[in-house]
Amino acid sequence: MNKILFLCTGNYYRSRFAENLFNWLATKQGLDWEADSRGLALEQGVNNVGPISRYALEALAVRLVDLPDDERFPLPATELDFQSATKIIALDEFEHRPLMNERFPQWVDAIEYWLVHDIDKTSAKVALEQIEKNLLQLIEQLSQS
Repeated sequence: MNKILFLCTGNYYRSRFAENLFNWLATKQGLDWEADSRGLALEQGVNNVGPISRYALEALAVRLVDLPDDERFPLPATELDFQSATKIIALDEFEHRPLMNERFPQWVDAIEYWLVHDIDKTSAKVALEQIEKNLLQLIEQLSQS
């Protein structure tokens, strides 16, 4: 099983949406890929309530993606997460490249960067639609390789 790792700042909103939607889409396509997600700076999410953002939950529900009742809380990225991933995607290059340089400099150029801003710069609707569009392109690429 190939593993994709989605990174964001708090592992609460964008990366969790990407992880869950990717897994749902990959299963539907019969791909030998599984996603996980982690955060690069969980300490910045002091105002996060519960295990996952309500925006991510609502967007996943609209897409009929079921989540477990015991959805996990955000997790910080570790060296092992990077080592065990086949592909790594950080969701916002402007936000996450500096965090990668600071915390995991040896991996900074080994990952792919998207450009999906957080809620302070882009509405949840626009950001999550952008992630979905990127995921559909990624699924297509993976199914052709």
